Amino acid sequence: MTVTHRRYVPYSHAHYAGSLVDGAYALGLFGDVATEVCIRTDGDEGLFAGYSDVRFVAPVRAGDVVEVTARVTRVGTRSRTLELGCVVVCRSRPDRGESAAQVCDPPIVAVTATGTVVVPPVP
Repeated sequence: MTVTHRRYVPYSHAHYAGSLVDGAYALGLFGDVATEVCIRTDGDEGLFAGYSDVRFVAPVRAGDVVEVTARVTRVGTRSRTLELGCVVVCRSRPDRGESAAQVCDPPIVAVTATGTVVVPPVP
């Protein structure tokens, strides 16, 4: 089971010089795809229990379009292990003009993680 979301990163989310977005932005998106995984697999939103690995590989910037993916790699009685990834598929190009942007081919890997979600017991 794999779930993918795409999202435009608004400029209102930039916190740092260079229009950088904090790493928590990607973690929030991981929570969104994990929720959909739980709904699809267990009929419940579930809860994020924790991460065993998070790597911030490249920056996420305002004006990016990111693709966030969760893939189920292990199914326990009440837990699910997910491989999570956030890649930049489009990036703004302010050097070319105020609204210029380009498709990233290949996409830029920004954040990877392994996470665990838990779902309620089956009645």
